[in-house]
Amino acid sequence: MTARPSSFEFLPRATGSVMGFPAHGERPGALGEVHSRPHPLVETPRVLIQLSFMTEAGSGVDHAVLSELSRRLGIAAPDRQARHHAMKWGQGSVRWERHTEFSTYLWEGPLGETGRSDEDSPFGNGFSPPGAVISGIRLEIRKWTPAGEKLIAGFDPTSLCYSVVENGAAAIVTDFRQDGDGLTRILVLDRGMTPARTGALSQRLIDIETYRTLAMLGLPMALSLSGRVRRIEDRLAQITREMKASEARDSQMLLADLTELAAELEADAAASLYRFGASRAYDGIVRERLDALDEAVVPGYDTWAGFLQRRVAPAMRTCRSVEERQANLSRKLTRATTLLRTWVDVEVEKQNRDLLASMNNRARVQLRLQQTVEGLSVAAVSYYVVGLVGYIAKGASAVDHAIAPEVVTAAAVPPVVLLVWWGVRRIRRAHQEHKSAAAE
Repeated sequence: MTARPSSFEFLPRATGSVMGFPAHGERPGALGEVHSRPHPLVETPRVLIQLSFMTEAGSGVDHAVLSELSRRLGIAAPDRQARHHAMKWGQGSVRWERHTEFSTYLWEGPLGETGRSDEDSPFGNGFSPPGAVISGIRLEIRKWTPAGEKLIAGFDPTSLCYSVVENGAAAIVTDFRQDGDGLTRILVLDRGMTPARTGALSQRLIDIETYRTLAMLGLPMALSLSGRVRRIEDRLAQITREMKASEARDSQMLLADLTELAAELEADAAASLYRFGASRAYDGIVRERLDALDEAVVPGYDTWAGFLQRRVAPAMRTCRSVEERQANLSRKLTRATTLLRTWVDVEVEKQNRDLLASMNNRARVQLRLQQTVEGLSVAAVSYYVVGLVGYIAKGASAVDHAIAPEVVTAAAVPPVVLLVWWGVRRIRRAHQEHKSAAAE
């Protein structure tokens, strides 16, 4: 690697003004994004070791690791808000990057001639990992010589991928197997690449291995959810068959079962939403990096793109299949629930109709009883009033015998009955008007 600091250090973002004019507040971030992941300038021979750690706990764990490494070097630790950092380490450099759910630590240094004990990587005693390792890569860059070609024999021939890139200036070799340290071995044979092209190619190959591993994290979840989706599909089919049997259908119970299935499905879909989305994004990055390689086939060997297409693509299709089944099943549950709710509403409306009919019958009976009682009350009140008139007439006859009491009593019957009937009707009408006003 060249000794210039710019070869491994992250450059600061643009700030300030443009020709004396104030710059937009987000301009530094927009301009600096294209330089946020500069690849190292790598000379040949060289070795790159990258470890990727799952760090869902946040950037605090990474900051603790970087602070310890900086303390051992006697330099200042990076800012807590930083997402990438680089520092010298012996004859090489250490580069850290923070991603959404993982972080990477890349050491680039001289390739040991006598063994790995000559390599001064930071991943030895005293390195505290910020999380569980999800990917480990060892990439060796050597001169394309007959001695370098002999190293290809050390890879597993059953999964060996060997192709020519950079218009014939380099060859890339891997078997996607892990060595004794758990690292995926990658060999780059260099036949005249510049340090910039070597660094760009190395970063591209490391990205392919890192992101294809992360993309595969969705497969175990897809396999576990597949059985649960199948169980919900079978139960939905059983419920729809029971819905067809109108005589023995218990709509309330079926609606409760559908609601329970829908809640279970939505919980699984919510839990897998991020993982499946991340797998799609990681798989897209892998395909972009493979396309950028522009591999030339070496007769008798697989290319990286061809091998990964056969091995990774089925896993991604499984993830998409489970996600699509969840979405389709959710729509079917919604339709079945809507149909069953319609039946329940119809049954409730029928019950309400029957209830209103019985209430109307009771109201008619009460009206008839009220009319009967009203007629009896008119007769009873009229009887007592006419009796009072008769007593008055008898008392008057004791003083003056001009008119007989019986005649007065008989003559008082019609007007008394009419007056009582009119009074009772007036009272009933007043009560009805009061009830109508209260209802309004």
